[in-house]
Amino acid sequence: MHLEIEKFIIKLHKEKDISENTELSYRRDLKKLVDYLENKGIDDFKQINESDLVGYVECLHKLGRKSSTITRSIVSIKSFFNYLFNEGLVEKNYALKLVAPKIEKHAPNVLTLNQVDALLSAPSGDTPKELRDKAMLELLYATGMRVTEIITLELKDVNLELEYVVCHDRTKERMIPFGSDAKKALVMYLRNGRDYLLGDNESDCLFLNCSGKTMSRQGFWKIIKQYGNKAEIDMEITPHVLRHTFATHLINNGAALKSVQVMLGHSDVSTTHMYLNAENRQIREAYDRAHPKA
Repeated sequence: MHLEIEKFIIKLHKEKDISENTELSYRRDLKKLVDYLENKGIDDFKQINESDLVGYVECLHKLGRKSSTITRSIVSIKSFFNYLFNEGLVEKNYALKLVAPKIEKHAPNVLTLNQVDALLSAPSGDTPKELRDKAMLELLYATGMRVTEIITLELKDVNLELEYVVCHDRTKERMIPFGSDAKKALVMYLRNGRDYLLGDNESDCLFLNCSGKTMSRQGFWKIIKQYGNKAEIDMEITPHVLRHTFATHLINNGAALKSVQVMLGHSDVSTTHMYLNAENRQIREAYDRAHPKA
């Protein structure tokens, strides 16, 4: 069954040019489904019926998975079973009736300017690691890049003179400007930190771990969380919080929605619209919580 998953991913890759993150999500979701089915003694998709898929979704609920996680899994399963049905690998598409849970939409978590300052000031030392961390945080807030994009940046992708970075996503690339604070932090890291971290290794990556290798997503998340705690910010700090903050601060200060869409790498401007209304939603939520007649 795992072989069919890989064939499905290849087909998606060729026909829809899905991103690497989307590909990873599909593969992860479907492998978890297969593990569940194999534990039930099912080793062929033709043996599956509707109750098996409903049972898997119920299992996700019992395990306390978030509604967004369950919804994403159902999307993956529906797409996969549509593929199986069209290829003649199953007689009936039993995934059609799967129902995704309702997801309550919340305004994105956004840092205040004071919180941003506290976070960016948290790596205050001059060790190679702290110089790297300072440069990463400054660049993340300055550009709104995704985790995968920032950890895969190469030296050639950064233009310090003209102050911009180039992000690559398979066949597409986009240019994002950055300001003087990010430039200063990058210069300090490149002068006094990167070579020390690199050691005897060879790498074109901009940001390196303490072994001189490419940083992992998990490692990057840990760093962000560490400095969020150090800055005493009463909110879970993730790379995506800085991405949300970047977008919201730009729009609140008059940046055109289309320009923010391009910088974020959103293919559809409707995805960027949530930042346009983030401040208004936060005001509404505060009113609903505090007003006695709300």
